[in-house]
Amino acid sequence: MRLLSQRPSSSTRARSYGWRRGLLQIAAAALCGAALVALACVPPANAASPVNIVVLGDSLTAGYGLPDKDGFVPRLQAALTAKGLAAEVTNAGVSGDTTADGLARLDWSVPEGADAVIVELGANDMLRGLDPGVTRKGLDTILQRLTQRHIAILLCGMRAAPNLGLEYGRAFDGIYPDLAAKYGVLLYPFFLDGVAANRSLNQGDGLHPNAVGVGIVVERILPKVEELIVRVRSRRPS
Repeated sequence: MRLLSQRPSSSTRARSYGWRRGLLQIAAAALCGAALVALACVPPANAASPVNIVVLGDSLTAGYGLPDKDGFVPRLQAALTAKGLAAEVTNAGVSGDTTADGLARLDWSVPEGADAVIVELGANDMLRGLDPGVTRKGLDTILQRLTQRHIAILLCGMRAAPNLGLEYGRAFDGIYPDLAAKYGVLLYPFFLDGVAANRSLNQGDGLHPNAVGVGIVVERILPKVEELIVRVRSRRPS
C-alpha cells in the first residue's frame, strides 16, 4: 500500500512565506544600515589627502645650529599632527639664502604637487644691507610665480635691525605688508616675534633661535598655518 505525501495547507504555506519574508527584510535592513555607517566613515575627498606645505626659507627655517628634531619644520609638523591636521611639511630652507637665492631655486624647491608655501626670506638681505628695492623685487617675483601656479601662500615678514637707520627700516619693513596686500596672501608680520633680541631664546650668535625659541615661533605662527590649510582645502573640489 503506497502512502501519498500530504501537501501543506494554504495557511501553512502562508506562515512559511511570511517567516522567510521577515528574515529577508531584516537582512536587507542590516545591509543598508552597514552601508550607511560605511559611507558616514568615509572622509570627504577634499579632507582625505594631506595638504603639502613647502617652507621656502633661509637658516631660520633650515634649522641652523639645532638637532634635526628641534628645527622649525619638524616642530611645525609635530604641532600640526598633534592637532589632528593632515599636512606634510617639507623643509626647503637653505642657510645664507637671500631672496634672490630663493628665487633662483624656486622651481625645484617647490615641486609640482605642492599645495602651499610658507615664504620666509629677507633676513640675509637685511643683514647684508642690500637695497630694499632688490629684496622687494625678488619677493614680488616669487609671489607672482607661486600665485600663477595656484599655490596658497603664507608670507613671513622680517624687520630691519635698528642700526640700519630709520629710512632703511621703513623701506624694508614695508615690503611684506605691501606684497601681501598686492597678492592677497596670508601675512605673518614678523617671523621672530617674541624671540628676537631675547638672549635666553637665541643661540650664541644672537640671531638664530634655540630650541626653546623655535617652540615659541611655532606656537605663535601656528594659527596662520592653520588658516593656510583651510585656504587650500576650500579650493579643493568637494
